[in-house]
Amino acid sequence: MAISLTLPTIQNWSCHNCGGCCRQHAIEVTEEERQRILSQGWTANDGTPTGNALFERQGGPPWAKRYRLAHQADGACVFLNEQGLCRIHAKFGEAAKPLACRIYPYAVHPAGKQATVSLRFSCPSVVANRGRSMKQNADEIKQLARAIVPEGHERTPPPAVSARERVDWPDFRRFVDAIDYDLASTTASIGVKLQLILLWLDIVGESRFDKLSGTLLTEFLDIIRQSVHEVGLPMAEGQWKLTGGPPGALARMQFRMLTAQYARKDTAADLASGWRGRWKLFRAATKFARGIGNTPPLQTIFREVSFESLEQSFGIPAESEELWTRYFRVKVQGLHFCGPAYYGVPLVEGFQSLALIFPATMWIARWLAASQGRTQLTADDVSQALTISDHHHGYSPIFGSFGFRKRVRTLAQMDEIPRLIRWYSQ
Repeated sequence: MAISLTLPTIQNWSCHNCGGCCRQHAIEVTEEERQRILSQGWTANDGTPTGNALFERQGGPPWAKRYRLAHQADGACVFLNEQGLCRIHAKFGEAAKPLACRIYPYAVHPAGKQATVSLRFSCPSVVANRGRSMKQNADEIKQLARAIVPEGHERTPPPAVSARERVDWPDFRRFVDAIDYDLASTTASIGVKLQLILLWLDIVGESRFDKLSGTLLTEFLDIIRQSVHEVGLPMAEGQWKLTGGPPGALARMQFRMLTAQYARKDTAADLASGWRGRWKLFRAATKFARGIGNTPPLQTIFREVSFESLEQSFGIPAESEELWTRYFRVKVQGLHFCGPAYYGVPLVEGFQSLALIFPATMWIARWLAASQGRTQLTADDVSQALTISDHHHGYSPIFGSFGFRKRVRTLAQMDEIPRLIRWYSQ
């Protein structure tokens, strides 16, 4: 099957064998993959469990059981060796690994007659933009895409624009291109660019498009974007200003609960901890809801620090601007924020959720810095925080739940997402 791919050419990537993906991802395997791994004859001499102990049940009815690769107590895959390398890869070659392992960190999504490619920024090499260009990786990506993209993908409808509006693929691309164009601008910081896009997407969310298509739609988008750029945010001496007070008390509570979901890391030991683990998570959630006292460390890299200390200005490293612009452009170009790639949500809601990644990650970066006794962010803090938050975005089932989506919609309706972006840009 021939597939035409749209590649994120601003992004580079090669695997640097850090082993991080083998320590934090639950790898579901098909029955065919499970039988293939069983037939490979793994024994204790290989440093692995044997037989069915290589897998863990992941639900499903008795006639369609689901399995994932088993993990060690620290979250590492049972096939990860002491050198941080995959035992399956070393013994049988890359093609013998489960498809989920081979595809990471790529994400491929149908887009009409084409398919778009995005990447997961939970990989440190993606964040650092290290490795070969996407053009150099094109043959490998096409081979993987053939195994992922189903026959008839060109019949997949585009994501909804809003809760009530849909357009065809060419017009849907006009919305995506408009967002990407504003993100690519070099005249404003990433915080300002996100606020401007959110402002004109609010107009999109209230508009009807049954009589707007093609060049008329392009003209409409140009008009509302120009209006927002002219009056949406004040300027001083040619520079956009971040103005406005802090987020309200309700917004901060909702935001802390949202950010706590991003900051979690659930290892195999956590998942098997039963009622004790659930009680621990409940207590942590209660503390995040109250926002009083000290933060409960959700991972070993975090220390207890006061919630109040994380509301002080930590600054934003200038070097992080490139990372943030690249991150949002890769996600938007790859349609990695709405539709089938993000719990089926419409474009407007999907971008609101994506925009919240920025303040959530900056809050986590502050927590990392404060855990080391610092009150100023470094670029490394932001990079590490992004690997933590993007690990869940679009992949953890909780982010597609009614409760999480209602939290995003509530923050949007209260006009608090721009306030959160401004507050944590300081």
